[in-house]
Amino acid sequence: MAPWPLLLFLLLLPLTRNQRFSLPNISFNHLVLAPDQGTLYVGAVNHLFQLSPELKMEAVAVTGPVIDSPDCLPFHDLAECPQAQLTDNANQLLLVSSRAQELVACGQVRQGVCEKRRLGDVTQVLYQAEDPGDGQFVAANTPGVTTVGLVVPLAGRDLLLVARGLAGKLSAGVPPLTVRQLAGPQPFSSEGLGRLVVGDFSDYNNSYVGAFSDAHSAYFVFRRRGARAQAEYRSYIARVCLGDVNLYSYVEVPLACHGQGLIQAAFLALDTLLGAFSAGTSQAQAALCAFPLADLDKSMEQARRLCYTTGGQGSSGMEEATVEYGVTSRCVTLPPDSPESYPCGDEHTPSPIAGHQPLEAQPLLQLGQPISAVAALQADGHTIAFLGDTLGQLHKVFLNSSQGQIYHSQQVGPPGSAISPDLLVDSSGDHLYVLTAQQVDRVLVAACHQFLNCTTCLQARDPLCGWCILQGRCTRRGECERATQPNQWLWSYENNYCLHIQSLLPAQHPRQEQGQITLSVPRLPTLAMDEYFHCAFGDYDSLAQVEGRHVVCVTPPGDQVPPNPLGSDHVTLPLALMFEDVVVAATAFSFYDCSAVQALEVAAPCRTCVSSLWRCHWCPQSSHCVYGEHCPEGEKTVYSAQEVDIQVRGPGACPQVEDLASPQLVPVGWESHLALHIQNLHYFQGLPALYYCWLELPGKLQKLPASLEETSRDSGLIHCQAQQFYLPMSQRELPVPIYVTRGESQRLDNAHDLHVILYDCAVGHPDCSHCQAANGSLSCLWCGDGQPSCRYGPLCPPDAVEQLCPTPIIDMIEPLTGPPEGGLAITILGSNLGQAFNDVQNAVTVAGRPCNPDSSLYRISARIVCLTSPAPNGTSGPVQVAIKNRPPSVSIQHFIYQDPVLLSLSPQWGPQSGGTQLTIHGQHLQTGGNITAFVGDQPCLIQEPVCPEAIICQTMPQAEPGEAVVLVVFGHVERKLLTIPFRYTANPQLVAAEPTVSFRGGGRLIRVRGIGLDVVWQPLLSVWLEDEDQVKALGVQGQVVNPRRSCSAPAADPQACIQLESGLLQCSTLCSVNSSSLLLCHSPAVPDGALPKRVFFALDNMQVDFASASGGQGFLYQPNPRLVPLSHEGLAHPYRLKPGHVLDVEGEGLNLGISKEEVRVHIGDGECLVKTLTLTHLYCEPPLQAPQPTNGSGTLPQFVVQMGNVRLALGPVQYEADPKMSTFPVEAQVGLGLGATVLIAAVLLLTLMYRHKSKQALRDYQKVLVQLENLETGVGDQCRKEFTDLMTEMTDLTSDLEASGIPFLDYRTYAERAFFPGHGGCPLKPGLEGSGEEGRRATVYQGLTQLSNLLNSKLFLLTLIHTLEEQPSFSQRDRCHVASLLSLALHSKLEYLTDIMRTLLGDLAAHYVHKNPKLMLRRTETMVEKLLTNWLSICLYAFLKEVAGEPLYMLFRAIKYQVDKGPVDAVTGKAKRTLNDSHLLREDVEFRPLTLMALAGPGTYPAAGSSEVQRMPVRVLDTDTITQVKEKVLDQVYKGTPFSQRPSVHSLDLEWRSGLAGHLTLSDEDLTSVTQNHWKRLNTLQHYKVPDGATVVLIPQLHNGGTVSQRLGQTGCPSGESTPMMEDGEEGGVRLWHLVKATEEPEGAKVRRSSLRERERERARAKAIPEIYLTRLLSMKGTLQKFVDDTFQAILSVNRPVPIAVKYLFDFLDELAEKHGIEDPETLHIWKTNSLLLRFWVNALKNPQLVFDVRVSDNEDAILAVIAQTFIDSCVVSEHKVGRDSPVNKLLYAREIPCYKQMVEKYYADIHQSSPASYQEMNSTLAELSGNYTSAPHCLEALQELYNNIHRYYDQIISALEEDPVAQKMQLACRLQQIAALVENKVTDL
Repeated sequence: MAPWPLLLFLLLLPLTRNQRFSLPNISFNHLVLAPDQGTLYVGAVNHLFQLSPELKMEAVAVTGPVIDSPDCLPFHDLAECPQAQLTDNANQLLLVSSRAQELVACGQVRQGVCEKRRLGDVTQVLYQAEDPGDGQFVAANTPGVTTVGLVVPLAGRDLLLVARGLAGKLSAGVPPLTVRQLAGPQPFSSEGLGRLVVGDFSDYNNSYVGAFSDAHSAYFVFRRRGARAQAEYRSYIARVCLGDVNLYSYVEVPLACHGQGLIQAAFLALDTLLGAFSAGTSQAQAALCAFPLADLDKSMEQARRLCYTTGGQGSSGMEEATVEYGVTSRCVTLPPDSPESYPCGDEHTPSPIAGHQPLEAQPLLQLGQPISAVAALQADGHTIAFLGDTLGQLHKVFLNSSQGQIYHSQQVGPPGSAISPDLLVDSSGDHLYVLTAQQVDRVLVAACHQFLNCTTCLQARDPLCGWCILQGRCTRRGECERATQPNQWLWSYENNYCLHIQSLLPAQHPRQEQGQITLSVPRLPTLAMDEYFHCAFGDYDSLAQVEGRHVVCVTPPGDQVPPNPLGSDHVTLPLALMFEDVVVAATAFSFYDCSAVQALEVAAPCRTCVSSLWRCHWCPQSSHCVYGEHCPEGEKTVYSAQEVDIQVRGPGACPQVEDLASPQLVPVGWESHLALHIQNLHYFQGLPALYYCWLELPGKLQKLPASLEETSRDSGLIHCQAQQFYLPMSQRELPVPIYVTRGESQRLDNAHDLHVILYDCAVGHPDCSHCQAANGSLSCLWCGDGQPSCRYGPLCPPDAVEQLCPTPIIDMIEPLTGPPEGGLAITILGSNLGQAFNDVQNAVTVAGRPCNPDSSLYRISARIVCLTSPAPNGTSGPVQVAIKNRPPSVSIQHFIYQDPVLLSLSPQWGPQSGGTQLTIHGQHLQTGGNITAFVGDQPCLIQEPVCPEAIICQTMPQAEPGEAVVLVVFGHVERKLLTIPFRYTANPQLVAAEPTVSFRGGGRLIRVRGIGLDVVWQPLLSVWLEDEDQVKALGVQGQVVNPRRSCSAPAADPQACIQLESGLLQCSTLCSVNSSSLLLCHSPAVPDGALPKRVFFALDNMQVDFASASGGQGFLYQPNPRLVPLSHEGLAHPYRLKPGHVLDVEGEGLNLGISKEEVRVHIGDGECLVKTLTLTHLYCEPPLQAPQPTNGSGTLPQFVVQMGNVRLALGPVQYEADPKMSTFPVEAQVGLGLGATVLIAAVLLLTLMYRHKSKQALRDYQKVLVQLENLETGVGDQCRKEFTDLMTEMTDLTSDLEASGIPFLDYRTYAERAFFPGHGGCPLKPGLEGSGEEGRRATVYQGLTQLSNLLNSKLFLLTLIHTLEEQPSFSQRDRCHVASLLSLALHSKLEYLTDIMRTLLGDLAAHYVHKNPKLMLRRTETMVEKLLTNWLSICLYAFLKEVAGEPLYMLFRAIKYQVDKGPVDAVTGKAKRTLNDSHLLREDVEFRPLTLMALAGPGTYPAAGSSEVQRMPVRVLDTDTITQVKEKVLDQVYKGTPFSQRPSVHSLDLEWRSGLAGHLTLSDEDLTSVTQNHWKRLNTLQHYKVPDGATVVLIPQLHNGGTVSQRLGQTGCPSGESTPMMEDGEEGGVRLWHLVKATEEPEGAKVRRSSLRERERERARAKAIPEIYLTRLLSMKGTLQKFVDDTFQAILSVNRPVPIAVKYLFDFLDELAEKHGIEDPETLHIWKTNSLLLRFWVNALKNPQLVFDVRVSDNEDAILAVIAQTFIDSCVVSEHKVGRDSPVNKLLYAREIPCYKQMVEKYYADIHQSSPASYQEMNSTLAELSGNYTSAPHCLEALQELYNNIHRYYDQIISALEEDPVAQKMQLACRLQQIAALVENKVTDL
C-alpha cells in the first residue's frame, strides 16, 4: 500500500475538465483496460494505479523502489549481490486475465518476474514468487527494451504468450517468445511449454512492437535483423495458433510499406493490420500502411506450405521459406496435404518458419512526425484510425478505400512527450484513452456536441459527426432518429452547405400591414402528416405552409412589430423556419416605415423618401412619405425610384430648389437681395400659397417673406425680401444655409447643399496692404474716413478711398546676430510690408548688405523672411525695407555679424547609451536663431536657452564606443571642436544592488555595485506608481530633464515625482557616484495607496530594472513602521527613564524594511544605541547622562526614531535623578554631626575588632556583587537574543502547523479528560462485564435504559443529588465523580442539564448568601460546582479550537523550545531555563549544542510515512542523556504527529552510525557508565564523544521482539503516562546522577554529618551564590512575555464574539445577585472569576494535555504553574502587594499583573454591556452541542457506575422519594425499585 501522505494526496487530487490523471514525479509505462467493468490499470515506475472509466483513482499499489541489480539473480541476502542498490521498478508488462479476474504485472526488477493482483483491488497481491527460478523470468530487466504479451484463453485454463527483446547479460538465455502458465503451482513458468528456441539471440536482436489476437491466432509485430551475414533490419509479423502450446505453428513473414522504413507501431482492426512505419533513414517522418489479414494469412500459409512440402523452394526454384533463428530443423518435403492435416504443425513439422517474400502495401497516409501509437475503430460503416506521435499529438484519420485523411489533430500529452503504444478505445467506442509518460487522458472519439451550430459542425469534416436538422444539434449518426431518411442528417465529411433560406418574396414588408412572404428552402426535410413547420418573426409565431421547396409565412400585425431603432426607418427581425423549438433555417427580415424615412434628411424629405431602399412615395401637397400605390384622395404623387413602370419617378421629380439666382457672397451691413431657382412646380398648380426664405444664422433662424416668379409651367424664381445682415461675432466669412418653404411649414427640397456666404471686409484685413490685396470679388477698399479701416466698397464715401498705402513699419527682427558667412534666415515682422511678394523681392537690406526674401515664407503685409549676405566680422546696422516709391522703413534694432568660436567641452566622455549632459564652452555662441549640435553623426539635444559662452546639450546613443568630433551648426554655418573630441565609453553595468526592500517613506541607503559607473552624468533610482488620485494630489508636471530658467541660474535638482504621458507617476532620487564601481542611492518615497509597478535605475539614457541589477530579486516596498509612544499616557507626557536601563519601544513592522544598523534613535542631542530590532520591538541603550534638548523641542529631550525618511517622535524623556537632601536646621546638623562622630568611632572600634574574622567573607561577598552586577547587565541583551531566536523558531513552527495543524484532542477524548481528570486513559469501567449470560445482559440493559429515562425527571434528579450530598460518607471525590457521570449520561440533553445546573446554582447562592457570599464557587465541593466545570468544558470547546487554542499551543511550544535549549537534569528534573525557582538548576553546567542527522524512511524506524530515506537535522545538547536525545529525535521526526500516535521512547534504541559498518547502540546505562563512590552517572552524548553532525537512527529494542508497539490504534487502557525523568533512587547501593548530584543542590540537600563550620559555610553558599542564577528566570520571562500576553489577550479579549455560554452564565450570576440583593461589585467579580477564569481557564493553562494531544514534562508543568498563578493573581480583587520576602515567582510578574487586572475588569465590563444572550439562542447552541458526544457504550458505562452509587445509598434515596408528596404521586420510588430489580435482582416490596 502507498504511504498515507501519498494516498491522501491522491484522493484529494482534482480532476480537470479534460478528464486527466497525472501525478508529480511519477512516470507512467503501460495502460490496460478491463473490458467488462471499464476499469483502467496504469503501470508506472514504482506504482500500479487502478482508475475508474472517468480517470478517478480507486486504488494504488507501491511496487518500488527495491534493492536490486540487473546483474544479479533474485536474492534474499544483500551479501549475494554486493553491487545491488535502490532501483526504480518500471512496469514492463501489464495484462488483464478476465476469466480469473486477475491483473498480471511484470516489473524490471528481480530479472523481470511477474505478480498477480486482484482486478477489483490492485493492492491485493494474489501471487508473488518468493524464490523465482530461471523459468519465471518474464519481462526484460531494462526499461528501454519492450516486452509484449497476450493472455490466451483455452479450455479449462489461461496461458500467457510473452515476447521480449534482448536485455542485460543474464537475459541471453531467455527466449524471445515463450508460452507460460498463468495458474497452477508455478505461475509464469515456461516449464514444459513452448519456447522460440534461438541459436544466438543477439544475432537477431528482435525488437517487439505489439501483440494481437483474433479468434484463431496470435500475431506478433517486430523488427529484427537477419543472421550474421544480414545486418539490415526488417519489419516482420509472426503468427502462432492460439491452442499451440509448443509453438509448432510459428510462422513469420516480412512486412514492407512501399518506400518506407521500419515499423514503429501497429494495431489489428478486425480484418486489417494497420502499421505505422518510419519514413526514410532519419525517421523524422512516418507513413501509415494497411495489410488485410487475409493477405497476411495467405502469405504465411504459402511460406508454411513451401517449408512443409517443397523444402522451402518456390516455383522459380529460389528459396522462399526457411527455418530461422539458427536451429537444427530444416524445411522438409512432406505429403502435399500436410498443411491441411497439420494446420497448427506437429512434432515432425519444421519450425520456426520464416517466409522470404515480403507482404507489401502502399502508404495510405504520410505524416511529418514519427508515429508511436496506432488504434482504430469501426463506427457507422467507417474506419477511423487514431495515430499518436512522438510530440504528444493525437491525429484522427478517416480511412477511405486506398487513402487516409487527417481530419483533426490535437495536443493531448505535454509537448515533446511521446504517446504510448497503449492507445485504447473503450467498449462503447465513445472515448479514447491516451497514455504518455506524465499523464493519462480521456479523449472523446467524436466531440460532436462541441459544435454548437450547423456551420461549425460541417466545417469540422468529422466523419463520425453530422447535423441532425430536426434536432438542431451536431450528433453521431446513431443519435439522430431520422438519419436514414433523406435530408434529415447532413454528414459532416461530405456536406458543405447547411439548410438555408435561399430567397424571400417580398424581400421586405411595410410594418403597417400584415401580409404573406414566401421562403425558398432547398433540401427541406419531409415531415410526418401530423407535424408542422412554423415561422418565427422575432417573438411572433405563425404556422408555415409547405409547398415543395417553398414555404409561405404570414407576417405579424403592425402592433406586434417592435418599434424602429432611434434614427432608423426600419426594424430588422430574425426570421426562423422552425420545427417545434428547433431552428431549421434562419435569415433576417426587415419591416420598413415610410413615415420615418422623411425624418432622416430634413433638408430633402421628398428626395429621401423616393430614393430609399423601400417602395415609398411622396405626397407633395400633404408632405407625407407613404407606402402603397399612390397618395390618398387623388393627390398628385412623386413615385419611388423603384417603380420601374412609371417614367417620372425618383428624386428628380420632387419639387425642389435647384440653385441660387443671386451672388453667393453677401456683404454685411449692406441691404442685399437673394433669389433662388425652383423646379417641378406643377404639383402645386391651382394651389396658391405664400413662400418664405429661411437663413440659419448662428443662434437664430431668420425668416424672410418671398415671392414666386414663374418663368415656365414647371419652374420659377423665388425672390427673398431685401435685408441687411450682420455677423454675431468677429468673423471674416460665414457660410449660412438657406432654404424655402411653401407656407411656414411645407419645406421644399434643396437639390444640393445651398448656402450664402456672409463676409466682413474689416475682419482679417488689419492694414491697407491686407485690404488692397483682398480678393477683388469682395469689393473691399481701404477707407480713410474717421478711423481708417477696410470696408465694403459702397459703404466708403468716394473721397475717403485711399489708393496708395502708408510707409511700411518694422516692429521686430529676429535673430539679431549672424555669422559672417551669411546665409542666415532673418524674420522681419511689421505692417504694410507689401501687398505681394513682388513688392519686397529686392527691397530689403541688413546692415547695408542685401537680404534675399523667401517667397514661401512671405506673409502679406506682416512678415518677410530673407537670407543674409556675407559681411566682415563685426559689421552691424539696421534693417531697411523700401516698397515701390515709398520712403524706406528703418528698424530700431541693429543686426550684428559675429563669428562663433568653440573652445572646450565638459565632460569629455560619457556612455554610448547617451543621456550625458554635455556643456560646450566658447564665444559668441548665441549667433543666429537656428542652432543645432552634433556629437559625431548623432544629434545632441540642446537645452534652452543658448548662452553666449555655453551650450548645454544631451547626447544620443552611439552604436560603438570611441571618439567623436563635436559640431555646432549656426543656421547653415558649421563650427567643429577638433582639438577636444568627445569619447563614448562602454555602457555601465550593474552587478549587485542591496538591500532589496524599503519602507514606503523611502530614504533607505541602497548600495549599487557595477562597472564604469563614474561615466554616468545623473544616476537616478526611480519607481513607477499607479494611482491617479496620488498623481493629482502631487500636482506634478510631465518633465524629465531639469530645466534652466536663465543663463545665470544653475540647473535645478530633478523633481522628486513627475507625471508620465502614460498616466503613471515616476518618483526618483538622485544617486551619488562613490567610485567607478559603487553608487549610493536612497530609495524614493512612495505615497500611501500608490501601487509600485516598476523599480529601476535610470543611468542617463539607460534604464536597468532593479531585479536585473540585484540578481533577480525585485525591490519590495513595505508599509511604514508604526511605533507606540514611550509613555502609556500619550505623546505629551514624559517617559521616566532610569539611567542605565535599556529602552524597549513597541511597534509594528519595524524590521520589514530596514536593519538595526541603519536605524538612528536620538534622545535630544544624544544618541540611543540600537541593540536589537525585531518585528514588534526596538531595544536601544540610552546615554547614561541626560542629553540636552534640541532647538525648539521644549525643556525635555525628545525621543526620535529615524528610519530612512521615516521620522517618528515618541515623546519627551525625563531622566530620574537621585533624590537630593532636604534642608535641615543648622542646630540639628551640628547635633547629628557630633552623634555621627561618636557613632563612627564606635563602629571603627568594632570594625577593627571584627576585621580579622570578616575579611575573607567580605572578599567573597564583593566577588558575588561583581558577578551579580555583570550578570544583571547581560540579562537584557540575553533576553533580546533569546527572544529573537524564539521568534525564528516559532515562525518555522507556524509554517509546520499550516501543513499538519494543531494537535487538538478529538471531542470525546477532550470531554472524558475534562470530566474525569487523573483517571488516565479509561475513566469508565466496562459497564456490563460480569453480568452473566446474554439474557442477564439484556435485563441489565433494560434496567439502565429505564434509569436513563428516570433521570429525565427533574424532581428525581434533584432529590438524588441532594440526598447523596447529605450523606457523610459521600466524599468530595465521590461528588465530582457522580457529577461527571451525570454530565456524560445527560450529554445528549444539554438543555435539560443546563436547567438542572441553574436550579442547583440558585440553591447554592441562597445557601451562601446567609453565610459569606464571597466564598461561593471558590472550590469544587458540591456536585453543582463540578457540573458547572463540565458544562463550561462542553460549551467552550469550539472557542478553544477556533480562538484560544492557537496562542495557548504556541505558548506551550515556546516553553518547550526554551527548556530544551538548555541542560535539564534527568534525575532531579531541574533545568537551566525555567520560570519556577524550585526547578532552577543553580549550577553552571558547561554544554555545547549539537546538530545530529536523524535517518527516517525505509530500513529505519520510524519510517514516518516516507518512501525514501530522509536525513532530518535534530538540535540536541552534548550534556543530554540518551533518553533525552531520543525524545528530541522523536519530536523532530514526528513533528506533525500527535503524541498519542508516536512510538514510545522506551520501545526504541538510539543507534549512532558512522561510515558503512560503524553502528553503536547508545543507552543511559551500560558497561561504560562511570561509577564513583556509589554514584553512577547517566551516559550522555559527551560521554560517547558523539561529534556535531553525527548520523543517528532510532531502531526497535531487541527485547521487544524486534517490533515497536506504537500507541496508534491502541484499544486497551494505558497504565498511565510514563515520565522520562528517572527517580533519584538507590539500587544496590548505587545512586544515579546526571548534571549535579542530589546533595549538591542546596534546596534539596539532605542533612550531612559534618562539622558545624562546614554546615555554616554550606548555608552561606546557599544564600549568596545561587541567587545569581535567578537572573535566568528574568531572561526566561522576558523571552516568553509575548506568548503569555497573546494567550491572556485571546482569553480576555472581546474583539471576537464572546462565547454565548459565557454571556449566558454571567447574565445568570447578575440575576442571582439582583435576586438576593447583593450590590457589592466585588462579590459579583469574585463569582464570575470563580465560575469561569479560575474554574476553566486556569485548568487549561496548567494542563494543556487536557486540550492538545501532547506530553507535558515536569519542567514545562512547573513553568505553566507560574503562568497560571500569575493569571490567578490577575483575577483577584485585592491589591497585588509584593515585598522582599515575596516568592520569586510573584516578583517575576509584579509589573505585569496590574495591566492584566485591568484586562479582566474590562472583560467583565464589556460582557456586561453587550446585548443579553436570549434563552432561545442558548438552547439552540446547546441542542447543537448535544450531538457531539455520541458514544453509546460509554453512556451505558456511565449509567452503570451511576447506579452503583445509587446502590450505595439505596435506602436513603428511596426514603427521600417516598417522603416527597409530589414524588409519591409520580411513583418515583416505585420506578427506582423496578430498575433495581432489573439491574441486580433486588427484592422489592412490589
